[in-house]
Amino acid sequence: MKKTDTAKSSDKHSLLEDVQGLAFGVFACSLGMVFLTQLGFLTGQTAGLALLITYLTGYDFGTVFFLVNIPFYWFTYHRMGLRFTIKSVICVVGMSGMMKFVSPAIAFEHLDPLVGMLAFGAMVGAGLLAIIRHEGSLGGAGAMAVTIQEFTGFRAGYVQQLLDFVIFATALFFFPWQTVAWSVFGSIVLNSIIAINHRRDRYIGR
Repeated sequence: MKKTDTAKSSDKHSLLEDVQGLAFGVFACSLGMVFLTQLGFLTGQTAGLALLITYLTGYDFGTVFFLVNIPFYWFTYHRMGLRFTIKSVICVVGMSGMMKFVSPAIAFEHLDPLVGMLAFGAMVGAGLLAIIRHEGSLGGAGAMAVTIQEFTGFRAGYVQQLLDFVIFATALFFFPWQTVAWSVFGSIVLNSIIAINHRRDRYIGR
């Protein structure tokens, strides 16, 4: 085996590394969502769509989040392949289940919106970075954003930000502008973390 081949082989994630990375990502994202939902704020992508439905109907977020992502799996499979799709399904199912466990286990007597949205953006941003770097996603818009970056080089974080603004514009019809404004702030924190830190030329472990 050539030296370059050995280097490439060593850059591959093992199964254990993938399990650990995806599990951390799902857990971090779930914790971040607790901060968001405790404040009654919103986010973008399919999680934001699921939250809109949850707030307006009272249905469980975990269940709605799982159902909302189902239509996107065809796109994910044909664009990113079976491996990426399977990991994404596992992450979505894991997040749906984790939210049922984590959300009732945490309560805040007082949560300042600024601190809450910074915590949300930091935790979910770190979680999504871990998931993306282990070739997965939390489905839906996240998968589309990663796909666009793979084929065009346009940063996934910026793609997500554009998609998020569409959801926030819709939310203005149902929620006070202050709620939407704080939600946009959290989205900017989250997507800035992804846009700045997720670069394939700096991270080659796949």
